[in-house]
Amino acid sequence: MTIEQFRATIRQQPFRAFTIHMVDGRVFPVAHPDFVAVSPTGRTVIVFQPDDSYSVVDLLLMSELEVPPTQSKAG
Repeated sequence: MTIEQFRATIRQQPFRAFTIHMVDGRVFPVAHPDFVAVSPTGRTVIVFQPDDSYSVVDLLLMSELEVPPTQSKAG
């Protein structure tokens, strides 16, 4: 995972919720761009949850950013 890939996912317009998958199997849902912060170096990411808990993760240990497809408006 590169910092450029991660920042591009955070900056999508409109924002799309995504899930961070770690190499050790942990997963971190990101429901809103306000729930994630990237360190100035880009190496460390803090993921906040709605209950105010948070996790500090190493970008280099992320294995995947799972971004679900956009839902089409069938009418």
